[in-house]
Amino acid sequence: MSADGDADGVRQGAVPGPRGAELPLPPAAVPGGPHDGDITDDLKEAYWSVYDGAASKATVRQVLAQLPRIVRQIGQLAWKADRTATIAVVALQLASAAMTAFGLMASVAVLRELFAEGPTPDRVRAAVPQLLVVVGFLAARALLEAGVAVAQARVTPKIRTALEREFLTLTAHVRLEVVDDADWHDEAYRANDRGLFYARQIVGQVVSLAAAFLGLVGTAGVLGVLHPALLPLLLLSVLPVGAAAVRSARARFHSFKRWNALQRRVRIFSWLLLERDAAAELRSDTAQGALLEEHYRLTSRIAEEDTRLGVSSAGLTLAGRAVGGIGTGITYTALGAMLIAGWLPLAAGAGAVLAIQTAQTSLTRLVDSSHLVYEHAMWVSDLLAFEERCKSLQPRRSGAPAPQTVKTITLDDVSFTYPGKDTPALNGISMTLHAGQTVAFVGVNGSGKSTCARLLAGLYEPQDGGTVCWDGVNVLDMVAESLQARVGCVLQDPVRFPFSALANLTVSRGTLTRADPQRALDAARASGAEQVIAGLPGRWEALLSKRFRGGQELSAGQWAKVAVARGLYKNAPVLLLDEPTASMDPHAEHAVYEAVLRDKPRPDQITVLISHRLASVVACDRIFVFDGGRITETGTHQELMDLEGEYAAMFTLQAAGYRTEAGEAA
Repeated sequence: MSADGDADGVRQGAVPGPRGAELPLPPAAVPGGPHDGDITDDLKEAYWSVYDGAASKATVRQVLAQLPRIVRQIGQLAWKADRTATIAVVALQLASAAMTAFGLMASVAVLRELFAEGPTPDRVRAAVPQLLVVVGFLAARALLEAGVAVAQARVTPKIRTALEREFLTLTAHVRLEVVDDADWHDEAYRANDRGLFYARQIVGQVVSLAAAFLGLVGTAGVLGVLHPALLPLLLLSVLPVGAAAVRSARARFHSFKRWNALQRRVRIFSWLLLERDAAAELRSDTAQGALLEEHYRLTSRIAEEDTRLGVSSAGLTLAGRAVGGIGTGITYTALGAMLIAGWLPLAAGAGAVLAIQTAQTSLTRLVDSSHLVYEHAMWVSDLLAFEERCKSLQPRRSGAPAPQTVKTITLDDVSFTYPGKDTPALNGISMTLHAGQTVAFVGVNGSGKSTCARLLAGLYEPQDGGTVCWDGVNVLDMVAESLQARVGCVLQDPVRFPFSALANLTVSRGTLTRADPQRALDAARASGAEQVIAGLPGRWEALLSKRFRGGQELSAGQWAKVAVARGLYKNAPVLLLDEPTASMDPHAEHAVYEAVLRDKPRPDQITVLISHRLASVVACDRIFVFDGGRITETGTHQELMDLEGEYAAMFTLQAAGYRTEAGEAA
């Protein structure tokens, strides 16, 4: 009986959990499944939405205050990417704005001739030269705007390419423990997903912003030339339109935030319904109906949001036009009064109407562009700040290069704790490895085996004063990536590169363009990958990815052989095998161990094997038993069996399991 009087075993209504914990029955409604509730249930802010709707929350003053800094920042990016194209964009945009202003002045001259005294045919003939001038200015503006588009098309992709290359270069080289930090992952995906995307768009948005601003300034200049009193009338006519544009833009941004959160979830379900890797389990679980149900629920809410936005926008537009109509009516009344009083010629009054209409259009464009530039610039600034952070997280690039060969690797009191963890993964580990040795790390999951291997590989650095030395030289005095280049790693779940079979081997030497044919063949033979590659259409040239036309599919065991061949091809002085044969069949596993561990021992190589199958480590020169981040036992297989400790208990347990299976089969 248990302490609380219940019988041993499973109590009704509860499920035993780890260490005696009890898991209650789940709720009747499936968490994460279809549910009723407000649309905001789906809008919990994630790392990729921190700046969504920022422009809708900012005041007009805040937006205007940030625009000069944003324009300067984008200008600096464009200047670095292509100076000639940047100068062309600025010069051509200024010239285009000037053509707009000159065109308005020429239009006033046309109206002056048309409203002059005399017969109509004479007035029309007199207006023709000025009309040709207007046409010339319009044609020049069209050419200049085309030039702006061409220069923008030259500089925008270069900005994106430069930012993306720097981003990927920095993130691909940050220290491995940084990648284990969830916060860094959020920042990285946010920068990649949003920062790089908006970096491509924001140049065009800044150009549109500048065009609208210069157009507004040019129009104001024309009105000032016609009569200074027209400038207050310009404000009276455009401010209501601007206020309506601000409200409409903010409504769109708020709607975008709601819509975007839902749309991302829709894309996830669409991906699950289409993705090849999920297809088999989707059908075997007959889960299509559940995913389609959730997809429909979300898309229905998106449709509701689109309808709500359309109705809201229609109301805002009506209100803006109503208020703007009042302002325009007051403006035209004032213009009429000026014409009656003789302050303004009739032609100038007609020109003022054209200028005010042009100014209203420019102001609406200016408001929309300002909101877009303000919000998207936050993503670009976030990207640039993340890149600056990554620059401080790069591996050591100072010191001496790691030696081409090593005789002895010594770990002295090495400890390591993963970011965000309180318990150390390694705690005071010490060992010495010699060239020509094959050693094994064994122990339960989470005991520190793989962490120790990564320290040997230079992927992690020791903490709390511990040292890792190659032939007496501290690895912290070596260039980090040169150390990593001297270690071949074969992991249990290898990366399946979408390259050719040959490139999947040569990538371990950091190149896809040069190969050592004999070394590749020897590695494939030793790992058992030779037969795999020989059976592929195209053999060495076969593309190992079904995501591409003509690509080939490999099983997990076949990929394991390719991964072992990749590690052997590297021909490094240290070879780390972390459960490399877990997905292989028994014959293939035996062949790999025979080839790597027994048949061809290299006197200049240290081989480290991590395995839960203790039968594979029997022939190793030395075995280290890990438990709780410490080495609890060390010795040869026979020495550890004689010790009758943890290793002997694990080995005996596995051997008993094999004997039981063999007896049942008999």
